[in-house]
Amino acid sequence: MFRRMMIHATVVMTAAFALTSTLTAAEPPLIRSAKSGAWSAKETWDLGRLPKTGDRVVIRKGHEVRYDVSSEDVIRLVQIAGTLEFARDRSTRLDAGLITMVRSEVPSEDGFDCHAPMADMDTKTDSPRPALLVGRPGFPIAPEHTATIRLHYVEGMDKASCPAIVCCGGRMEFHGTPMPQTWLKIRQTADAGAPSVYVDQWAEGWKQGDRIIVTSTKRQRDGRGVANDFLAGAQTEERRIVGLSPRDFTGGYAVRLDQPLAFSHFAEGNFRAEIANLTRNVVVESADPNGVRGHTMYHRNSAGSISYAEFRHLGKRDEKGRYSIHFHLVGETMRGSSVIGASIWDSHNRWITIHGTDALVVRDNVGYKSVGHGYFLETGTEVNNIIDHNLAALVMPGKTQKDQEVPFDLNRGAGFWWANSQNSFTRNVAVECAEYGYRFDSKKTDTYNPVRPIRQPDGSLKPQDVRILPFVRFEDNEAHTMKFFCLNLRGVTRPDRGLDLYSQNESLSREAADAMPQPEHPFWIRDFRCWEANWATHLGTTGVFIDGLDVFRSDVAIWRSIMDRSGFRRMTTRDMRVNDIHNPLSSGIVPTQSESSAGAFRGMSSFRDDQPPTTVITSAVREGNLVTVRGSASDTSDVRRVTVNGRPARSTRNSFAEWEIALDAPSGQPFDISAVAEDVRGHVEPRPHVVRLDALGNPK
Repeated sequence: MFRRMMIHATVVMTAAFALTSTLTAAEPPLIRSAKSGAWSAKETWDLGRLPKTGDRVVIRKGHEVRYDVSSEDVIRLVQIAGTLEFARDRSTRLDAGLITMVRSEVPSEDGFDCHAPMADMDTKTDSPRPALLVGRPGFPIAPEHTATIRLHYVEGMDKASCPAIVCCGGRMEFHGTPMPQTWLKIRQTADAGAPSVYVDQWAEGWKQGDRIIVTSTKRQRDGRGVANDFLAGAQTEERRIVGLSPRDFTGGYAVRLDQPLAFSHFAEGNFRAEIANLTRNVVVESADPNGVRGHTMYHRNSAGSISYAEFRHLGKRDEKGRYSIHFHLVGETMRGSSVIGASIWDSHNRWITIHGTDALVVRDNVGYKSVGHGYFLETGTEVNNIIDHNLAALVMPGKTQKDQEVPFDLNRGAGFWWANSQNSFTRNVAVECAEYGYRFDSKKTDTYNPVRPIRQPDGSLKPQDVRILPFVRFEDNEAHTMKFFCLNLRGVTRPDRGLDLYSQNESLSREAADAMPQPEHPFWIRDFRCWEANWATHLGTTGVFIDGLDVFRSDVAIWRSIMDRSGFRRMTTRDMRVNDIHNPLSSGIVPTQSESSAGAFRGMSSFRDDQPPTTVITSAVREGNLVTVRGSASDTSDVRRVTVNGRPARSTRNSFAEWEIALDAPSGQPFDISAVAEDVRGHVEPRPHVVRLDALGNPK
């Protein structure tokens, strides 16, 4: 009897297991849009019901779905072949495992590579792009509302690539309420225990409840190189705003804090801490910061921009390509796209990565708390990007990543890292970074050839040695509270304890001699400030012209650097702990008699700007019969003029670094916009930036 009962129980359990296995193996439910309409309307969906937890959702081509709900249902997949636009008249929330913009309607859970063939992403097609619109340029989410996307890991998805938001040749827009000042300098020293921080100007757009940081002004000095250890010693502080006070008798405006400051934050003259706002009303976040984190990326032939949005708790630690914001091998196909006024914080893998991508604008952003480099230009092919007025605060050391394209990058923590200087870096500040404020590095190794295909002004690609390409512009940048270097140009990485410095000096000289910039194209450093640091500058290359260096409370202003064939002027140091110039080195290369007689090494007297400026249109907003066009121009020299459709644009910041114009455009008709710049030396860029608007005012 007992034996029969056991046999029966075994049969029942086996059947139950088989049933469970069948249910587990079954594909998750698939629900498609049946027509355009509201997400909240059951008629919008082919199953006659709203999407719910566990569903895969496909928005079909030609359908425009308005996301008008705030839901805690975790949608497994949202695949957009049509348009998904978030409502701007209410607060919304979408929880999802993976969101993709791709022309294919066949559901796929690939959270990194685009599963549609590249031919399908060709923008020459007349069909509209698949689009995710969380606000639009000129029409952001209203300040009284919020729009939130929470990325969840869903069981069965690839943990290395999901959760994610991936744009595969589509259009991806995130636009929150503009904030005129995303970060400010403090007006006066804020002592430990202070309940408020004073600033010089009204913090427009900041409000009660916003999360802010006050940056450190006391550098860490221990030798620890682990992210958590570095974080433990940090003095950059997070607080909430409880109120904003008008100008008082001191002449400043008070930002009142929910808790008194734990540390003192220094301010004197040009050397002052920063206060930055992290809160935006458009948010992309990981649902479980302590679990599987999410990432976002644009692929080639995509479109769209980001403004005043918040990206928090993103980035997959030590995973190549899984960053908070990632432009992946875009080339020039997104010329003029931008990340402006964003807040990217608590990232486990960088803030913004520009990988194989040209002509982006990255401006007014706040990066706070990153593992590994913060603003990162990845491979040495990236040119003509504009990196302007960004804050990099609290960058922790990371690890090298498997199969990374630049083998000599140890990822020890730079606010700004690049392998090709043919970009613009202006008005940026790096604070409390584990290794460098700014780091340029490029070497020849067994696996990396520094001769890379570099885009020329006419659009062609030409092999060039990126070790010697000069800056478009490096001006008015600052670094402070640096554990080691403020600025390191092709210098060797900090030696580990016990490494023979003589051997390192020899290596540095050998590398400098192997790649010497042309004398008329130096690395021109203009008006650089460094304070409360170990070594202000470390030069591992000849051909540097430092035109304005202000160093305060540091050990050394110019440390163990290659000094020949370079020039220095307008240098100021104060309260130095060791030397202004310590252990200068030589490349060992002596100019020939013909070179000397030709005056090839006369510093800036032989400087030549032989490249045209670069212009980008960053936004074109159509209202009725008027299109307001804004953009940026960059050049080594000053820009004389920018013309748009043959009319002169107005410079809104020095030398057309930012410009705007209003154009008449008949409503209801397509409209082409063409912008071109000319510099003071008469160079005109050969390829204007052209943007095409459709009849509704959307960029094609």
